[in-house]
Amino acid sequence: MKLYGSIASPYVARVVMYAKIKGIDLPAQETPGGSLKSPEYLKLNPIGKVPALEVNGQAFGESTIICDYLEDTQTAKSGLPKDPLDRARTRLVARIVDLYIAQQLGPFFRNLNPATRDAAAVEAAGKELAKAYGYAEHAMGPGPFCVGAAPTLGDCALAPTTVLVRKIIAGGKFDVADPVSTPRLKAWWQAVEGNADCNGVLAAHTAALEAFLKTMAGRR
Repeated sequence: MKLYGSIASPYVARVVMYAKIKGIDLPAQETPGGSLKSPEYLKLNPIGKVPALEVNGQAFGESTIICDYLEDTQTAKSGLPKDPLDRARTRLVARIVDLYIAQQLGPFFRNLNPATRDAAAVEAAGKELAKAYGYAEHAMGPGPFCVGAAPTLGDCALAPTTVLVRKIIAGGKFDVADPVSTPRLKAWWQAVEGNADCNGVLAAHTAALEAFLKTMAGRR
C-alpha cells in the first residue's frame, strides 16, 4: 500500500494516525508527478485531491473511505470501539468534522490579511465554528478520548483539524475563542496529546503545516 499526500493536510494526517493506532506504519509520500494535477496522479485519482491510497496498482481517495478500507483489511487491531453505539459516536464525530467544522475554515483563509478583512464574515464563521465543536462534544461518549480510553476514528479526524483551526486563528490573530476551551474538549485534547501514537503524528502534521502556512504567507 502507498499513501499519497502531504502530512500537512489534516485529511492525510487522519489516515496516518488511524493507521498508527491500528499498528500499521503507513507514511505519506509525494504524489506521482509531484503535483495534485499531474497526469500521473490524476490517472490514479482523477478527483485530484489528497489523500489517495494505492493498492496493487489501483487507487482511491477520501480519507474516511481509506480508513474504512484499512479497518476492513487490516484486522489485527481495530480502530473502532467494540460497542455499536460507540462506533456510531466516533463515526459521527468524524462526520461532524467534515460537514460542519472544516466548512467554516474558508472565511478565515480568505481573511488572513487584516487590511482587507471582512469582519462580519469572520464573526459569523467564528460563531458557526463554536457551534460545530459543540456538536462534536455532544456526540462524544465517556472520555477521555472521543468515546473511551483509547483513540478511535473520531479522534483521528478531529485532532489534526483542530491543529489547523488553531494555527489559522493564531496566524490571523482572529478574535475567536479557542475551539477546545470547554472542560470536556480540554480533557479530550490532553488525552490526544498524551497518546504516543497520536502525538507523533500531530507533531509531524504541525511541523509540515507550519511550513506550508509560512510559504503561503510569503506568497501573499
